Amino acid sequence: MNPVLTELGGYPLAAYQDLKRELAADGTPLHDFSIGDPIEPTPQFIRDALVDGLPEVSQYPTAVGLHELRQAIAGWIERRFKIGVDPDREVLPTAGSKEAIFHLPLGVLDPRGERTSVLWGTPGYPVYERGFRFAGGISDPVALRPENGWRLELGEIDRPRLDRTCVAWLNYPHNPTGAVVDGDFYADALQAARVHGIVLASDECYVDIHPPAADPPGSLLQAAGDDRSGVLVAFSLSKRSGMTGYRCGALVGDPDLIAAQRLLRPNIGTASPEFVQRAGAAAWADDVHVAQRREIFDQKRTILLEFAAEAGLQVSGSQATFYVWLAAPGGDDLAYARALLAERVVVSPGRAFGDAGRGWLRLALVPSADGCRAAVDAWAAAIAAGRLPGHD
Repeated sequence: MNPVLTELGGYPLAAYQDLKRELAADGTPLHDFSIGDPIEPTPQFIRDALVDGLPEVSQYPTAVGLHELRQAIAGWIERRFKIGVDPDREVLPTAGSKEAIFHLPLGVLDPRGERTSVLWGTPGYPVYERGFRFAGGISDPVALRPENGWRLELGEIDRPRLDRTCVAWLNYPHNPTGAVVDGDFYADALQAARVHGIVLASDECYVDIHPPAADPPGSLLQAAGDDRSGVLVAFSLSKRSGMTGYRCGALVGDPDLIAAQRLLRPNIGTASPEFVQRAGAAAWADDVHVAQRREIFDQKRTILLEFAAEAGLQVSGSQATFYVWLAAPGGDDLAYARALLAERVVVSPGRAFGDAGRGWLRLALVPSADGCRAAVDAWAAAIAAGRLPGHD
């Protein structure tokens, strides 16, 4: 067995999928906030595009993706960020952002070279670390702090550490905390990365999931402007368009880095089927359904935030994404998450996202609005009855 697999073990959140199935088996209602897999239906026009795209003869998809899909991605970027990108040289469709993130180091990392580490923020998405470890690199996590807005400040990291870094991953809006950053943050990060010769990668799969009244989160692409050297950004349709099962995403940025990924991908064979790509093209070309989904997520976010305020639970971040990040009363996130299970409420303990997540809980806005209300009612009743602690 690959020793990295033994060292890392199973994917941290996979156990919660098994747990959910076990708890749901008895038929009692379950309030599941653990896995970020929205229940809202995929819009009908996307499903229609999928079905209409089914060919009579099934053939292998190309690694570079359909031109119409790359054009649709570039069109969305221009509408969303006012940035023009070349769909032929700077856009690469992927089978979701997770796949793209995991496989990225296979195209940029020389495990025998001097730059072998990946910088990533913890708490954070485990795939930044795991992709690098399996590619022969070294994980170099940076502990993020609530008092700093959960920001990964490259300029504050010591020079020797930066000089051995191959890739630095940013992720805003941030999973799991829901924190956001501004354009100055991206500009500072890009300057630090270029001074030290680091590939700056940005996971922006939640960039379209924010409160409708808030300013839309920005992108590293805006800070880079016309010079996208050393920059790659990952996008996804999973949460934006309710397409988690379709596996549709994109890498956008430096044409040389995109060319390396294009060279890599036929060896892996992860290109999405063309009928899925046609559904993806339809989704990227439409913004109306995204605004409707924002309204739904915001309604659920409001229910949880109002409950947290009434219960005296500390909220941090939670400005965007479809996650709410709470401090665990008593400080033990795992113990509190287990106690919530007795109330049929499933949340993710923060330690699932790295050591710096200890003491926190992540709630994904998966249940319906009515489901969220039922969950917070059960939670509040448990606090009132003394089965759960409220605020410290």
